Amino acid sequence: MTFTRLIGEICGAIVDRIVRWLALSRIHPNVLTFLGLVINAWAAFLFAEGRFRAAAAVVIGAGLFDMVDGRVARATDRVTKFGGFFDSVLDRYSDLALLVGLLVYYASINRFFYIVLTAIVMAGSVMVSYTRASAQNYIPRCKVGFLERPERVVLIIIGALFGRMAQVLWVIAVLANLTVIHRMIYTWQEARRLEDAQLRAVSNPPESRAPSPAPPYA
Repeated sequence: MTFTRLIGEICGAIVDRIVRWLALSRIHPNVLTFLGLVINAWAAFLFAEGRFRAAAAVVIGAGLFDMVDGRVARATDRVTKFGGFFDSVLDRYSDLALLVGLLVYYASINRFFYIVLTAIVMAGSVMVSYTRASAQNYIPRCKVGFLERPERVVLIIIGALFGRMAQVLWVIAVLANLTVIHRMIYTWQEARRLEDAQLRAVSNPPESRAPSPAPPYA
């Protein structure tokens, strides 16, 4: 067994134990989702004060709620369509809260360029989620692209812990918007494919392909 696999199994066992405990406590999964937002708002406050390492530790704690709310819902048979919607909406608020904290920090130290850069990151982060949700109104699935929410959160944690937030913001700004472009191209390709298939079905209906009935015997 490799060292990384051992760490993964230990972490998985810890998360499973937490999920079982939360399931027994009968706490509603939506409450866990809301608590994740509250903790991220705390992290945003720490970012605004320039306390990046403390903020990173709080974001890691908030990530625990992101991991367990869906598992608790399944363990307690409380999976609902609204629960998925609620989780998605609060995830967006959590993402934006962290970036607003950074905006406040950069404004407080008069770093105009990084205010603009953070705003670009905010736009890209929102559009990554929006393009997927919008695309799936027209095609069955759109999950292409690299920089989804977990990757963005990990990058922010790394930037905060190691004092490399400026570099991380550049990475997110570029990769998030490349992910948006990738999803737009993918959706265009898939929509054309579906439309071509529909046109072929209309121009060549099953009735026209059916064999003619044999003539009756004389």
